[in-house]
Amino acid sequence: MPALACVEAAAPPPGYGFAWDGTLPAPGAYPRGASTTEDGGDLTAAEYPSPWSTDLSAALYRIDGWGAPYFCVNSAGDIAVRSHGAATVSHQEIDLMKVVKKASDHKAAGGLGLRLPLLVRFPDILKHRLESLHAAFDFAIRSNGYGARYQGVYPVKCNQDRYIVEDIMEFGLPFDFGLEAGSKAELLLAMSCLTRASRKALLICNGYKDEEYIALAVIARRMDMNTVIVLEQAEELDTVVETSQKLGIRPVIGLRAKLRTKHSGHFGATSGQKGKFGLTTAQILSVAQKLQRLQMLDCLQLLHFHIGSQIPSTALLSDGVGEAAQIYCELARLGAGLRVIDVGGGLGIDYDGSQSGGSDMSVGYGLHDYASAVVRAVKFACDRKHVRHPIICSESGRALVSHHSVLIFEAVSSTSTKAEPLSSIGPNFAYLLEELADDARSDYHNLKAAAYRGEYETCALYADQLKRTCIDHFKEGMLGLEHLAAVDGLCELVAQELGVADPVKTYHVNLSIFTSMPDFWAIGQLFPIIPIHHLDQRPGVKGILSDLTCDSDGKVDRFIGGHSSLPLHELERGGVGGGGYYLGMFLGGAYQEALGGLHNLFGGPSVVRVSQSEGPHGFAVTLAAPGPSCADVLRAMQHEPEVMFESLKHRAEECSAGDAVSCALALARAFDSMPYLIRSCVDPVCASDGERTDGMGGDSDGCGCCVCGEEEGEEWTFVRCLSV
Repeated sequence: MPALACVEAAAPPPGYGFAWDGTLPAPGAYPRGASTTEDGGDLTAAEYPSPWSTDLSAALYRIDGWGAPYFCVNSAGDIAVRSHGAATVSHQEIDLMKVVKKASDHKAAGGLGLRLPLLVRFPDILKHRLESLHAAFDFAIRSNGYGARYQGVYPVKCNQDRYIVEDIMEFGLPFDFGLEAGSKAELLLAMSCLTRASRKALLICNGYKDEEYIALAVIARRMDMNTVIVLEQAEELDTVVETSQKLGIRPVIGLRAKLRTKHSGHFGATSGQKGKFGLTTAQILSVAQKLQRLQMLDCLQLLHFHIGSQIPSTALLSDGVGEAAQIYCELARLGAGLRVIDVGGGLGIDYDGSQSGGSDMSVGYGLHDYASAVVRAVKFACDRKHVRHPIICSESGRALVSHHSVLIFEAVSSTSTKAEPLSSIGPNFAYLLEELADDARSDYHNLKAAAYRGEYETCALYADQLKRTCIDHFKEGMLGLEHLAAVDGLCELVAQELGVADPVKTYHVNLSIFTSMPDFWAIGQLFPIIPIHHLDQRPGVKGILSDLTCDSDGKVDRFIGGHSSLPLHELERGGVGGGGYYLGMFLGGAYQEALGGLHNLFGGPSVVRVSQSEGPHGFAVTLAAPGPSCADVLRAMQHEPEVMFESLKHRAEECSAGDAVSCALALARAFDSMPYLIRSCVDPVCASDGERTDGMGGDSDGCGCCVCGEEEGEEWTFVRCLSV
């Protein structure tokens, strides 16, 4: 049916002499389906040839760019995880959709009964990242004839999760891998974990320090930990000396140098002479001279610096390391007992798959390039000054943990900005248009006449003028809601026919942006976000993502590659093809969990740890933890869920006519439930095959999708999370 032919179906009443079938002639200057783009054009699957394939999906979403060697598309059209990188063989690949099914299916069907959103951690990837980092430095050291070793530390601020830190300590044991702390709480965490690490492992103490912090660090030294107290400010030296003398422990001291080398991106704000941390050249000399007077210059054993996170190129890296190496050599000349140069963080990852050094979202190098640049710069400076090669340390947190976590969330519905079709307004919408005020009706008639003449630019102008006029009339009370809806529908049809309609849909996702990807909201950090299934099908929709929060900032409308929309599949009722529609955010393993807040009291996701195994599905879930309940997030904000429940239960008993028990049960379930939306089954144990059904709503306990035959006994069986 031609775009506006439906207007013809409503014959005008007697007296109306102007007839129009509502059909725009074949456009010339505005070909049907022409699309508008922003920032150089949005991703569109229409630009790719038919038939569709998984390889085309991989290219469309740049998976080979940002995901290699850990993520790919398998033959089923699902995202597959290659936990051992390029060494992963095909039967070891983990189908991410199978992990989601295992985690979210109810327990009666053999699942874990967890609710989405879901954070999936792959410790095998973490192990591979750590081993790859060491392999890169080992190769650079051997190939350049460097005379010392590499010994890294993990900065726990990147992700303080217990299991992540413990995994790093376990995987790093053969490499004497250590930890870096930036606060007293992080120092206690690091000290505890290092009791199970190599005694050679470094404990780097960064950040601002008071006497208690320094005392903890000195106590760690007494406990035979390889502790280095890094001076961020010159004044900290006096506290270090006094505290060490009180405790009778000779400290190992490091200096953080404030370099002149600086990179201009967002992450370079902590570098350069105006950076937040570090000592200037004059302050470094002053500290060295004071240590010499105290006969403690041998305690100065480490030089630290930080160019900034996400260093974009090896050229900038070499420049900064070279400058720091010169400071190292000069301090050695002055008699310092230096033995370690700590190049800090900055080893970047490629968030957008472009392998470019021109933005904060990518880097133009790999692990081997990074290691080679560091080793060569230090070696060059030391050889010229005849200084012994130092141990090279780095604090590469982002590069270690980003890849190993995948956030899975579900799209629950979608909406379009376009107006409802005229047919939905009713059979007499043409009469509504003819009932407009004189000026608006004149625009309507001129629009029809321009359409007949094929004057498409004029047609667009009259449509815009008609809409603005009618909006003004509506605000003044001169126009009914039905009339405004009819005008909106007509103008949308004109825009579609002229190829200027906005095709972008909003997909509503079961997620809080502020909780699970705070860096997107706070600093504009982009993460790869893609569907994790149906990648063997052509995506036919341009979409943006809107979260559950009551905040206009709770949306994702910028994507990797500079695009303002994301190719998605058409979302039918209950998902795509009758099932849920699942998206994944990748490379978010650093910072997001610690920075996430409780906006609208949405807590964190459920979490599973998944390791590759030789079982039938190729994986084993080694840890499963449900996300925080409503009671948990309320308690985090100093509320008392136990008291709240009792007070609500008492009110229910006062107000409910014989139905107080069911009210109390409903309240108890609400306290025990996650704040996110929950998919429900039509029947509690409806499907003997355990399949999920469409629809949102309901609640459950110990079940990923439905209330599965729970016994409705005492309400406290549903509110066990409220136990003190």
